[in-house]
Amino acid sequence: MLYPLPPDRWLVVAVAFGFTFLLPTLCTGGLYWAGVIDSLELYDRRQRTLPFLAAAISFGVAAWFFLHTDFALDALLRYMMVGMAMAVLLTLFISLRWKISAHAVGVGGAVGLLALLQLSGLADQEALWWLLGSLLLAGAVLSARLQLQSHTPAQVWAGLVLGVSLVAGVGVGVALA
Repeated sequence: MLYPLPPDRWLVVAVAFGFTFLLPTLCTGGLYWAGVIDSLELYDRRQRTLPFLAAAISFGVAAWFFLHTDFALDALLRYMMVGMAMAVLLTLFISLRWKISAHAVGVGGAVGLLALLQLSGLADQEALWWLLGSLLLAGAVLSARLQLQSHTPAQVWAGLVLGVSLVAGVGVGVALA
C-alpha cells in the first residue's frame, strides 16, 4: 500500500485500533462491570447482542471515517473497513437467533481477502505464503473454538463461509463499480 502517507499512518492506525479494538473492548468490559453480561467470553448467545451492537456501531464509525476522510488512503483499506463493519453487523443479526462463530467470521475475512488478492493477480508470489499461513491460522482458530466447546462444527463453518463470502461480495462490488 502506498497510502496513507508515512506522516498520516499513525492517525490511521490509531483510528483503526481505537474503533475496532479499544472501544468494543471497553464497552464489553463496561457491560460486564455493570452486570449486564455475566462473562467476557459471551458463551450465551443472548448476551452477545449489546457487545456486538457496540462493536457494529464502532466499526461503522471507523468505516465512515475512512470513507469520508481527506487523508490519502488506499482504496483497499477503505473497503476492508466497510467489509469488517458489515461482518460485525451480520454476525450481530445472525446471533439474535443462532450462535455463529465471530472468530471464524474474522479469520474467514482474512482468508478471503488474501485469496481474492492472489486470484486477482494484485499480489506477488510472496503473498501466496501469507494466504497459506492464513489458512493454517483459520484451521487453528476453528479447531480451538471446537476444542473449547464454544461452538458446534456448523457454527464455525458458517462463520468461515460468512467471512469469505463477505470479502468476495465486497470484491465483486468493487470490481463492478
